[in-house]
Amino acid sequence: MMKIGLLGCGNIGHIIAVHASGFAISAVYDKVPERAEEIAALAGAQSYEDFASFLHADVDIIVEAASVNAARSYTLDVLAAGKDMVIMSVGALTDKDFRHKVRSAAIENKRKVYIPSGAIFGLDNLKIGRISRISRLLLRTTKSPASLGITANTRKMIFSGKANECIKAFPKNVNVSVAMSLAAGQDTDVELWVDPEVDRNVHELFFEGDFGEAYIKVTNFTSPDNPATSYLAALSILCLLEKLSDPIIVGT
Repeated sequence: MMKIGLLGCGNIGHIIAVHASGFAISAVYDKVPERAEEIAALAGAQSYEDFASFLHADVDIIVEAASVNAARSYTLDVLAAGKDMVIMSVGALTDKDFRHKVRSAAIENKRKVYIPSGAIFGLDNLKIGRISRISRLLLRTTKSPASLGITANTRKMIFSGKANECIKAFPKNVNVSVAMSLAAGQDTDVELWVDPEVDRNVHELFFEGDFGEAYIKVTNFTSPDNPATSYLAALSILCLLEKLSDPIIVGT
């Protein structure tokens, strides 16, 4: 059975621990030791108070479920230690220099870096952009004003531009656009809207190319235990981990 090291013991880490199937969580680390101990007790794992000890635990793959800063701080060390890595906070890869270092480290150490689908559908299909032209790639995200810490009485667009620009302005809110760009091999156009009438995040994906055209709309439910977390994003990690241990792989 595949052994997992869990980096980050917040709500997503808790969901992974509760629903673990086809893999075992063997080691956990969080900058808040009490959170690591709680997840460790739940999963029957060993908790670590320092990253160096956690890094050398007997695990096959480390799952980052913490933050963009954590992904930037620890990914290269994980790969150098000979372990595969799952990066949930994909916004870390907007930095081209860092992304190049991650790719080089993975190649040098013969390791893999996995990016879950997160809070959107259709990433598998976007990979066709690497072999066939995509002429339009747009993500339109609508959120409540409160979720972005602003006030608005009517629906309005607060950002229009490229994904790498949007993640800088709204680093905690548009990881989806970065994942889309990485899947398609080209930067995604992003529109970020606020609407006082919505109480859930809505992602609309438009893409057109030589293959045809597609439209996907996803209305995300939040995690039952944390309204700041997309439940779909957490479940996508579980699906990825189960796929890695399954002998039959479905999807592109």
